[in-house]
Amino acid sequence: MPVPASPTPPDDADLVRAYQGGSEGAATELVRRHGAPVARFLVGLGADYADIDDLVQETFFRAFRRIAGWRGDAGFRSWIFTIASNALKDEHRRRKARRSVPLEDHDLPSRDNPESAFAVRETERRLVAALQTLPRLQREVFLLRAQQGIEYPEIATTLGTTAGAARVHFHHAVKRLKEMIA
Repeated sequence: MPVPASPTPPDDADLVRAYQGGSEGAATELVRRHGAPVARFLVGLGADYADIDDLVQETFFRAFRRIAGWRGDAGFRSWIFTIASNALKDEHRRRKARRSVPLEDHDLPSRDNPESAFAVRETERRLVAALQTLPRLQREVFLLRAQQGIEYPEIATTLGTTAGAARVHFHHAVKRLKEMIA
């Protein structure tokens, strides 16, 4: 008795069309096929090992947001490698743009002074509580800008707003936080 031939797995173009038609399984298969090669590619470009998972995830987020931009004349893997390369470049620019403010020993609370350590913990507790009271958009803009060091145009893209609106939300968040912590 002849063994039936196994069906040919769908190619990348078929998976892209299926994803555009609403198939989450197609997206999962694209990530399964190309995730490890993208990670190896990023390592080869000099990405920090600690950042690889985040960069791969960012690559696929960007790819799926822009899937209509893939024309199919180039291979899907080539297209996704271009996106990965750009994500890594953006990460390098973000890190370069972040300012580090070195702390001198006199800036740190003294371990010999329980009052100082308590004051730091109390301020931190009030800040965390105050953050929770901010409107969602103000909180997200504040955390992306202050905690992650992301620039306003990228914040705007991430949150679906404008760079000007992101600046306004950040300004209002800082003002409210100062009022609540002081």
